[in-house]
Amino acid sequence: MFDQWTRSELLFGGENIEKLHNARVAVFGLGGVGGNAFEALLRAGVGTIDVIDSDSFKLTNINRQLLATHESIGKLKVDVAEERAKLINPSAIIYKHAHFYLPDDPGDIDFSKFDYVVDCIDTVKAKLDIIAKCKELNIPIISALGCGNRIDPSLLRVSDINKTELDPLAKVIRKGCRERGIKHLKVVYSIEKPIKPLVIREDKPGEMHQRDVPGSSSFVPPAAGLLLAAEVVKDLTSFSEENRPEASIKLSELKGEE
Repeated sequence: MFDQWTRSELLFGGENIEKLHNARVAVFGLGGVGGNAFEALLRAGVGTIDVIDSDSFKLTNINRQLLATHESIGKLKVDVAEERAKLINPSAIIYKHAHFYLPDDPGDIDFSKFDYVVDCIDTVKAKLDIIAKCKELNIPIISALGCGNRIDPSLLRVSDINKTELDPLAKVIRKGCRERGIKHLKVVYSIEKPIKPLVIREDKPGEMHQRDVPGSSSFVPPAAGLLLAAEVVKDLTSFSEENRPEASIKLSELKGEE
């Protein structure tokens, strides 16, 4: 009997889909990267997802954030994520944490409950603390690095933090990991050289001025989120094309579903 997981089961096998249903994944940050990672994990069949983000949606989020619409402006991102989840998989369990995670203010986050952590936040000290906690508890984690000021999603890569290049954030995180004795960290990053964003100077009309506020595209952050979700799903299922559990789907049942 086919259901909304049928097409995934054809790739991963029924036993692996069941693993995803039973998994609990935390997504820190629901922006351009995290929002897409969240929805991809939800559609893949992850049964329980914790979403951690204190922010609400703003107009400037719409260009890249999947959960951002004109209707969601002003709403908490975790609330919108929960509403979205009910439309996609009503049986999914969503734990909301409308909290800005910091090392000295972690909120009610219990890392020991997670099977996997997806780090999509920008604050360096919080990012490093999340990574350190996961490594201490032996919880798999994958971190998103810089996606702003880039326009080519084909230059995104999945790698170990020690093999990254051309990413200023990667350099900072790599140093922080070394200081904490963390030898390895799976990351998604871009080998594209960041573009410097420009704005008009009020003091000199006609001239442009480089700003520290990053520009963003509608394709790089979402593509990074999808890469993160793909790695999580492959790791949770220990995916191997050569050694997949059987599907429960019969060929006759697929007629009319192609």
